[in-house]
Amino acid sequence: MVLILMSSALAVLCYLAFTAWLPSNGEQLHGYRAAGPCPAQATAQVRENCLSTWQITVVKTEETGTRFHLYEATLKDEGSWQGVVSFTDQRPLFERLEPGDQVTATLWRRHIVVLDKDGVEQNTSDVPRDELQMNAALGMLAALLAAQMLVFGAVRLVRPGSHEPFTWDPYGARILLTIFGACFGVGLLALWVGIPWWFVPPAVLVACVAVTLYPPMRRRPSTLWPEERRKAA
Repeated sequence: MVLILMSSALAVLCYLAFTAWLPSNGEQLHGYRAAGPCPAQATAQVRENCLSTWQITVVKTEETGTRFHLYEATLKDEGSWQGVVSFTDQRPLFERLEPGDQVTATLWRRHIVVLDKDGVEQNTSDVPRDELQMNAALGMLAALLAAQMLVFGAVRLVRPGSHEPFTWDPYGARILLTIFGACFGVGLLALWVGIPWWFVPPAVLVACVAVTLYPPMRRRPSTLWPEERRKAA
């Protein structure tokens, strides 16, 4: 019963990934790529979807985290505003920032997406990223895990005394590793090559089916006589 409940939760996550998370990220990416500089007399509504610039001052910089580092810069303007932007890398700009530096911030939808100092620019963590392939891969991960847990859980309910072959060893573990390997492998490859995200779900399914149906390697029986096997050991 626990497996079926976990399957339901993963199915909900898969639904949200493909109906909310991925479309939202896609819309943001498209809107950011299409955005241009704001007109001089732009209204507040127009400024939401265009790029405006802002002169601000660096208050301090710091590195946070131990295993996964995050680089943060505290900024302020001439008024009372003060905020923090983060970066995923030190280069090319963060490592050059010093307290008191004057920088140019590019704003899009009320977020600082780029900092510039003397022609050196760096994207902040708020800039929309072209990672839709991994969004699709994670959605497929949730879907396939939900399917596996549903099947294994249903078999346990229907046949409480006999779960074969829907057990952890050997098929459960193999299917689980196949799902993770296919989702992350295909997702990262698609992201690296630049394949559109909608190719990821069918590619993941093909990879999973191919690996699952391929018979596992079996050890070849030894052809040595018992005395020879003892000597070899």
